[in-house]
Amino acid sequence: MIKRLLIANRGEIAIRVARTAAALGVETVGVYTADDATSLHIKHTDRVRALPQAGVAGYLDIDALIAIATDTGCDAVHPGYGLLSERADFADACAAAGLVFVGPEGATLRRQGDKVSARALAETAGVPVLRGSDLLATAADLHAFFDAQGGAPLMIKAVNGGGGRGMRIVQAADEIDAAFAQAQAETLAAFGDDQLYAERFLQSVRHIEVQIVGDGQDVTHLWERDCTVQRRHQKVIELAPAPNLSDATRDGLLNAAVAIGRACGYRGLGTVEFLVEADGAFYFIETNPRIQVEHTITEEITGFDLVEIQLGLASGLSLAQVGLGDAPARPKGFAVQARINAETPDGQGGFTPTGGRLDTYAAPLGPGVRIDSYAYAGYSTNPSFDSMLAKLVVHDTSGDLGRLFARAERALSEFQIDGVGTNIGFLRSLLKLPAITAWDVDVRTLDTQSLDMSAGDAGQARYFEAEATEAADTHDIPEGAEALRAPMQAMVQEVQAAVGDQIAKGQVVAVIEAMKMQHTVLAEAGGVVVAVYAQAGETVASGTPVLAFAPDDTLDEIASDDAVADPDHIRPDLQALNDRLARTLDENRPKAVERRRSRDQRTTREIVSALCQGGDFHEYGQLVLAGQRRKLGIDALIDVSPADGIVTGVGAMNADRFAEDRSQVALLAYDSTVMAGTQGYFGHLKTDRMIEVAKERGLASVFFTEGGGGRPNDDDFAETVQSGLKVTTFAEYARLRGWGPRITVSSGFCFAGNAALFGAGDIRIATRNSWIGLAGPAMIEAGGIGAYHPKEIGPAPMHAENGLLDILAEDDDAAIQATREVLSYFQGPLADWDAPDQRLLRHMIPENRKRSYLIRPVIEGLADTGSFLELGAEHALGMVTGFLRIEGRPMGVIANNPQHLGGALDAAASAKGARFINLCGRFNLPVLSLCDTPGFMVGPESETQGAVAAACELISAGANLDAPMFFVCLRKGYGIGAQAMAAGSLGEPAFSLAWPTGEFGPMGLEGAIQLGYRKELEAETDPDKRAALYDRLVAGLYERGSAMNVASTHEIDAVIDPADTRGWIAKGMRMAARM
Repeated sequence: MIKRLLIANRGEIAIRVARTAAALGVETVGVYTADDATSLHIKHTDRVRALPQAGVAGYLDIDALIAIATDTGCDAVHPGYGLLSERADFADACAAAGLVFVGPEGATLRRQGDKVSARALAETAGVPVLRGSDLLATAADLHAFFDAQGGAPLMIKAVNGGGGRGMRIVQAADEIDAAFAQAQAETLAAFGDDQLYAERFLQSVRHIEVQIVGDGQDVTHLWERDCTVQRRHQKVIELAPAPNLSDATRDGLLNAAVAIGRACGYRGLGTVEFLVEADGAFYFIETNPRIQVEHTITEEITGFDLVEIQLGLASGLSLAQVGLGDAPARPKGFAVQARINAETPDGQGGFTPTGGRLDTYAAPLGPGVRIDSYAYAGYSTNPSFDSMLAKLVVHDTSGDLGRLFARAERALSEFQIDGVGTNIGFLRSLLKLPAITAWDVDVRTLDTQSLDMSAGDAGQARYFEAEATEAADTHDIPEGAEALRAPMQAMVQEVQAAVGDQIAKGQVVAVIEAMKMQHTVLAEAGGVVVAVYAQAGETVASGTPVLAFAPDDTLDEIASDDAVADPDHIRPDLQALNDRLARTLDENRPKAVERRRSRDQRTTREIVSALCQGGDFHEYGQLVLAGQRRKLGIDALIDVSPADGIVTGVGAMNADRFAEDRSQVALLAYDSTVMAGTQGYFGHLKTDRMIEVAKERGLASVFFTEGGGGRPNDDDFAETVQSGLKVTTFAEYARLRGWGPRITVSSGFCFAGNAALFGAGDIRIATRNSWIGLAGPAMIEAGGIGAYHPKEIGPAPMHAENGLLDILAEDDDAAIQATREVLSYFQGPLADWDAPDQRLLRHMIPENRKRSYLIRPVIEGLADTGSFLELGAEHALGMVTGFLRIEGRPMGVIANNPQHLGGALDAAASAKGARFINLCGRFNLPVLSLCDTPGFMVGPESETQGAVAAACELISAGANLDAPMFFVCLRKGYGIGAQAMAAGSLGEPAFSLAWPTGEFGPMGLEGAIQLGYRKELEAETDPDKRAALYDRLVAGLYERGSAMNVASTHEIDAVIDPADTRGWIAKGMRMAARM
């Protein structure tokens, strides 16, 4: 067991730890800085030592703390909360000095305390997270991430630490620079570490955290706390357990928190924090690997002393040995904590820290009332530290929230603090707010609701009041000058104006710090500085003059003119961004460009530019690097892994021909010059982000998939990602639906995961120099299948024949053009079009019903000039499929090919037709069906090809087509095959037409005669007479099945002049457009 404990903290938490240590017989050593020598915590430890530095820096001095611990014979260190509590280097330093760190070990702090790594761990544990950035080294990184999110609101956060420090909401690009600088400075001051990251900002959510406890072998929980009621990201009151939470959501939160703890073998106390939406959806945001300010309410509802548990676990005890071996008992009632701060309303909906001497300090007492504080009468507050004076904790076992809040408000009314302003009146008003008493709150409730923040209207004070003391103004302001005063008690960090300087209205003249947050002091008018009173490092009271200036209205305009004198000036931060982005571009990657040229291929960025010809492209994730920082370092990665090998963004395709809402496309293109186009950890995140954008905005997508599959050496995540099989890219891409199709394009080698994405395309295009396979040479050889050259695996011409490819293009330029053309059919009608002479159609079907003909000239003759684009030309030759336009309107076409099996539908033709009809149906494209078939192909060999299943797929596709189908029988329409070409029945299409050459029947005429008149034919023994009988019977059936005769029994809608076909189709399209 621990014998002597250094408490490396101050204020109420140091007192809290000391009390439990004393109860356990553990001797304690406290520390303090010279400017904090009157803080009550130094009276609660057995020994006390001074720190060499002043202010927060003193409590962040690791070397000094370790020296004090070793000099005083301590065997353990308790970091409390804040300050060094989440610093892995502090935990490591303790371990190196032979001291027990009361908290998780350094490795866990790095993984959990670093919020970026913690998010990655949560994902591996199957816990949902918000979209977030990497570490933000500069404001330029934040600009890039903001752009990559499409300008959606973001929240900047500190990678280490908590308490709302370093948090800023960014809703517009022009807010980024100031927000980043403020957050970075604030984080550095609060935690000694200025690392930041950003994540998606949700407006209306609850903030719920789960208390976890682990012994390194297992993890349990002690229920949850609701910390939703916040002011500007800082908690005001906390409640445990969370009310108005469904059992399913609560169980989900508790299980998720425990899963995260178990995923890293957590040891110690920890808090796993979530944002919870109204529908119960929740997202992990961070883990605080330490004791929390609000641990008090968990102690009240569970009966456990959390500090005692901490000390026991740090001494090597198990969960069972600290009393947590069984499932946690149900909470006992509710407990609420309110933070009493030395602050007063600022008149603008916020609070300003106050300062001074506490003339009176009297805390409330009574059943269920607990006070954790370090304040006392005579104490003078210190602006270098947090303004919290005390924590009021009220516990009620009835389960009645109204009763709990009433008791808490009564306790606040008995809380007397004189000499400094406090937020007690605000808290009393808050606890009476209907939204609070009903707990109908979200994290923005206090920022959006009007609430009386003054003490005077909060209700009766249950003590005799004394007047607060005010700081006297000892500065004489020169006659004719005006004073610029400090808005709060604070320490001056910097004065940016000197006597004689001209200042403009709104100009920053000083930076002050209070509550570990930096604030700017702005000039209220233009003028000339005549006196400077404040100095850096000095503490000033609220209202103290910082400087005096002689007003001069003309200086505002002068300053304004200066500010915009050179709008083309590039600031250093912008130049840094431009330089970083430039390293991703082709002109700065000559070797990579040369490799593409040697293979007669375009570069990835050239492809994207060509796709967006006539439109714009906004790139997402251009600054992303491969997950190999530990191995290669960031500077090397900038050169070897630009954009992590995949260019993603939203671009405008065919913008010169179509409206903006039908030209915006999600574009993704692997770059095979970057790590062979392999799929890295961050590359998957970029892909997932782009899929999410496409899903949310309903975009079509184009994906160039060249690359070698999964990347096994992104070692930054080797500790948290083992199988990599929870990647959602493939599932999300497969279910992506937008206004247009998923078009995938392959050029070069496309293996493994890249091939899986290629095959998921609705329309698949490949260049002739493509090789596509589910594994590359290395995996094939590793599987014992043999050694193969990459060009022996899945050549594109072979895939064109087997049906994988819809279009086989000669080269990259042809593939790009085909992509643009395919997309155009889903973008809408064209105003300009021409049509061939329709009279020529009258002569395209031979009068001899047994003579074959070419079907493609018929399609081209019907379509707008040059508008027919065939898909799958090399596959399933019996069925022709593609897109065309009629009077500018796009549609799909399926047509039997009489030059292949006489137009009979074999299995391949049926499957091809079914796939194409389903594609048109998904995007509401009408389908033109040109029928000339003797029916489905039959026979033993046909059945080996799965003819029955394929035939049924074709019938089902047509029958379930939501878009209109237009049926035209060119010549033969026999059997179920003809019905399949008509969506299952001649009565299904919007219209069923025939040309004069059309003929119909339940089966082929010759087969029908042989089947139905076998006895009559066999009875005629004279061969010549039998042949004559056969011809008469065939002629009779032909007459009965002629188009005109079938029309006379109303089995089709009309027999038409072929030259009128376009008119029928155009009319049908216009009618469909009005529906």
